Amino acid sequence: MPHHTPLIATVVGGLVLAFILGAIANRLRISPLVGYLLAGVVVGPFTPGFVADQALAPELAELGVILLMFGVGMHFSLKDLLSVKAIAIPGAVAQIAVATVLGMALAWAMGWSMGGGFVFGLALSVASTVVLLRALQERHLMESERGRIAVGWLIVEDLAMVLALVLLPPLAGLLKDEAGGLGAREIGTLLAITLGKVAAFVALMLIVGRRVIPWLLHYIAHTGSRELFRLAVLAIALGVAYGAAVLFGVSFALGAFFAGMVLSESELSHRAAEESLPLRDAFAVLFFVSVGMLFDPSILLREPLPVIATFIIIVIGKSVAALALVLAFRHKLSTALTIAASLAQIGEFSFILAALGLHLELLPPMGRDLIVTGAILSILANPVFFASLDRLKGWLEKREGKEPAPEDTESAAAEKLVATVLSQHAVVIGFGRVGSLVAEALRRENRALLVIEERQKLAEQARAAGFETLLGNAAAHDMIEAANIAGARWIFVAIPNAFEAGQIVAQARKANPDLKIVARAHADGEVDYLSNLGADLIVMGEREIARGMMERAFPQPA
Repeated sequence: MPHHTPLIATVVGGLVLAFILGAIANRLRISPLVGYLLAGVVVGPFTPGFVADQALAPELAELGVILLMFGVGMHFSLKDLLSVKAIAIPGAVAQIAVATVLGMALAWAMGWSMGGGFVFGLALSVASTVVLLRALQERHLMESERGRIAVGWLIVEDLAMVLALVLLPPLAGLLKDEAGGLGAREIGTLLAITLGKVAAFVALMLIVGRRVIPWLLHYIAHTGSRELFRLAVLAIALGVAYGAAVLFGVSFALGAFFAGMVLSESELSHRAAEESLPLRDAFAVLFFVSVGMLFDPSILLREPLPVIATFIIIVIGKSVAALALVLAFRHKLSTALTIAASLAQIGEFSFILAALGLHLELLPPMGRDLIVTGAILSILANPVFFASLDRLKGWLEKREGKEPAPEDTESAAAEKLVATVLSQHAVVIGFGRVGSLVAEALRRENRALLVIEERQKLAEQARAAGFETLLGNAAAHDMIEAANIAGARWIFVAIPNAFEAGQIVAQARKANPDLKIVARAHADGEVDYLSNLGADLIVMGEREIARGMMERAFPQPA
């Protein structure tokens, strides 16, 4: 690759290798994340061949974190955040303290300084935003009580790390036992200034941002330019995140989260989330590639015992602390286990702390290597923990009783599929603008009807409207069985994404060769694609609009 184009080489090399290795991992029934991490190892400096730019890759990955947290904010209201403050704040603070003490104990055993142990322990205490949110989204838990607790916990951790990043430089002398360290008054003043900046940012977003950001998006939407709308979404997400970091010292992730939370009050929030999704996924992949680039495989042979101890602190020490804290607040065991599994890994803030610790000469180089190795191993192990939870689901339900507690009512549908008893029925995939109209029309025709929707809010709307509804991915094998596609007569694929619709059409046709499949499309290529996969009728919105306009303008005589 040409050396004068490091940005292009890094993006192309990272994404192409991530695609290849991610596809192989998926084929082997392993999480694609493993492939993305291995892609980073391949393009990293510790393996032969092409080496991606080590300065550019983390910055590109930070864009993924910003867009991901922006999307989370659009599905997480201020009311949700405040509803979990009673457990998220004390729980996160206590868990950070436990992990930090464990890290300091390991550092002491290896002969490091107190400052090095403190930075090392802090780095092991904070979970990765990308990994945690991916795990919750895959299981449709983002809008459940346990999902809100996990995200609230994550926000508190981010705030704590913002304070740590601000306070570490002036405290470096004190942590290294050098003269000239700050006194209690100076430390208190610095802490007050930092908290004041964070409070000023939050107040600005809640007072000014809640009016300006939705108004701006509505104004751009009325121009009719999809390109400008997409650009406005990205400008808001990236601009607020960058402004929060530069003006208020708040992390990019936290700034983006509040921008999304403010935007969630707009009616256009769903469309904004769809517009930012492709870039969000692409840059999230680059995050995992950048993590893999930092991994030196030789440390597994050079320092096996410290590596094992670091891994145990991350996946067992943190998890046990979180589990005990959640149970102490009288939440159910299933909730406690979900929070514990969510936090059993480390990520982006850990690397930032490690880099700062090295710069301040607090953390030895071996500390950075152990942090990166612990991150890699914990990210690889995290899907295993969630898979184990899935297997324990039946036991947990029996232990906790059949009637869900109030905290579980919102997530019960996301966790339990109850097979329909309908047959010779119609199935509507998606309860958005099109799907909801199709469902109402079928009800007026007195057709037996089932709705499948993967977004919990829309699924709740469908249930509130009186439709039998299943929550989840319509292409999944268990959903095909639960919806009794084999016994259905019609299926209406009303989602706008042709690729996802194609997967559903293919699985439905495989389950029922006699099924009448109706789908929607926005281009001739999509029509051909869906037709080849087995759709009987594809309605292209643009054609139908044109036909309707002509019929109304020039009505045919009766």
